[in-house]
Amino acid sequence: MDDHASITADTLELLLLNQQALRAGLEELSLWISQRGSTTVHDNVLTILTTLDTNTEAISSGIESLRSL
Repeated sequence: MDDHASITADTLELLLLNQQALRAGLEELSLWISQRGSTTVHDNVLTILTTLDTNTEAISSGIESLRSL
């Protein structure tokens, strides 16, 4: 793997870790909100979390492709 691909993969991996941490935090907040009766907000956040999960899979695949160069 050349240096540019390695730097790009490393940077994307850090962004992916940040995305995963934000997802976990949103999930915790959403559960807390749901326990207090706001199920609509909880359902909306679950939709957002699904999008984050889909994007996480695509980003992970791109990182793997970069690392295999």
